[in-house]
Amino acid sequence: MMTKNTFEKFEEINKIAELGGGEAGIEKQKKAGKQTARERIEMLLDAGTFVEIDKFVLHNSTNYNMDKNRIPGDGVVTGHGKIDNRLVYVYAYDFTVYGGSLSRTNANKIVKIQKLSLKNGAPIIALNDSGGARIQEGVMALSGYSEIFYHNIKASGVVPQLSAILGPCAGGACYSPALTDFIFMVKEKSYMFVTGPDVVKAVTHEEVSKEELGGAATHSSKSGVAHFMGESEEDTLMMIRELLSFLPSNNMEDAPIVPTSDDIRRESEKLQTLIPQDPNMPYDIKELIEEVVDDKYFFEVMGSFAPNIVIGFARMGGKTVGIVANQPAFLAGVLDIDASDKAARFIRLCDCFDIPIITFEDVPGFLPGCDQEHHGIIRHGAKIVYAYVEATVPKITVITRKAYGGAYIVMSSKESGSDVNFAYPSAEIAVMGAQGAVNILYRNSKDDEKQTALDEYNELFSNPYRAAELGYIDEIILPKDTRFKLIQALEMTQNKTETNPPKKHGNMPL
Repeated sequence: MMTKNTFEKFEEINKIAELGGGEAGIEKQKKAGKQTARERIEMLLDAGTFVEIDKFVLHNSTNYNMDKNRIPGDGVVTGHGKIDNRLVYVYAYDFTVYGGSLSRTNANKIVKIQKLSLKNGAPIIALNDSGGARIQEGVMALSGYSEIFYHNIKASGVVPQLSAILGPCAGGACYSPALTDFIFMVKEKSYMFVTGPDVVKAVTHEEVSKEELGGAATHSSKSGVAHFMGESEEDTLMMIRELLSFLPSNNMEDAPIVPTSDDIRRESEKLQTLIPQDPNMPYDIKELIEEVVDDKYFFEVMGSFAPNIVIGFARMGGKTVGIVANQPAFLAGVLDIDASDKAARFIRLCDCFDIPIITFEDVPGFLPGCDQEHHGIIRHGAKIVYAYVEATVPKITVITRKAYGGAYIVMSSKESGSDVNFAYPSAEIAVMGAQGAVNILYRNSKDDEKQTALDEYNELFSNPYRAAELGYIDEIILPKDTRFKLIQALEMTQNKTETNPPKKHGNMPL
């Protein structure tokens, strides 16, 4: 028979477990401007929905007198809850317990959550704040990471996997986030690197700070490792909630439909004049995107990395779409190595989760130069066309202005598998621009002959009509009608069924 003492003992153990590393550890965490693991989970999830699993788990290591210091939960808080009333799984490293280090025991807790996520078809969110593998455990801790990575890869393309870096993330710990779909970081509060500043200094003699080496700004703009950077922990966790609103819970479900009062037939006179008549004048493609999507709201992904291409989510008629767009306002919208990688991975993400892809195309070509060639622009550029062709979701393309050469081909052209291809009257579909073509074809001609040739080339190619005559463009549309035309195309292709030839998997040019 249970006594009052039995309940009191439970409450006492429970309280100890919820304190993690204790009051002193919590105070130190707060002084560093960081929240505790449980506070982060409460902030992320719908109020009162978190259910913790393995709260009382203890490590079983005896090295370095570790058996004399065993804290319930062992430095990772795991469980499930809801975001916008949808099931999610979550685990958060607790930096107050052994610096949030990974042991074989708490790795088992994470793996348990990963398996539940996969079996029950719900997203999994990792909140990282960890010093890495627990040194006292050696290979046991490393085996824990190995198993986490294994399940990251097994779940890839099945359930959304999101990682928030809310403190340090070093060494092997970086690879679990890198294997997930999206990485979030906090400005000036989080960092990721395979080897820290001290090792860098010892090996290469470079003096570099943590922030410069692997801070949020570095990974958001230079390396492309991070997809989002929040101003604070709360801002970052709210971005996770918002991103999930665009994604399905798993690859067998549809993304949530969000009713809108935005008229699907809404015209935009602004689009009639947005694109300059001078083909060399820039304009902001994001203005075009915002004009056509529901409530003019575009949720951009990787906004600071390779800004010559724009990717992100929006809704059309209440349904999620993925958007890929060349950005004429940066490097004239040219494709380079970083832009190719950024677009290709996003295209594959959309295909994984059955999200239709809309492409806005205004691209003069691939970026020339020794640096790009020597770093493999051919291999990287091939990733975009590979991703588009492999994708079996509805694919709709709008050519707004330039569509030149190989860049035209890879940006979801009709010939590379796009379902519906629109073009504005301002579209130019050609091997290259008029001036460059004439300088090659008539290099030894006089100026007046070159001008005649220029006019002839413009008549032939600086418009969408030749492509439309050949069926490579399905319809030439007025810019103001873009929204309704896209929604019609999405409705027409919503039951699209297409499968690739039977194979284990293709060999993408990585």
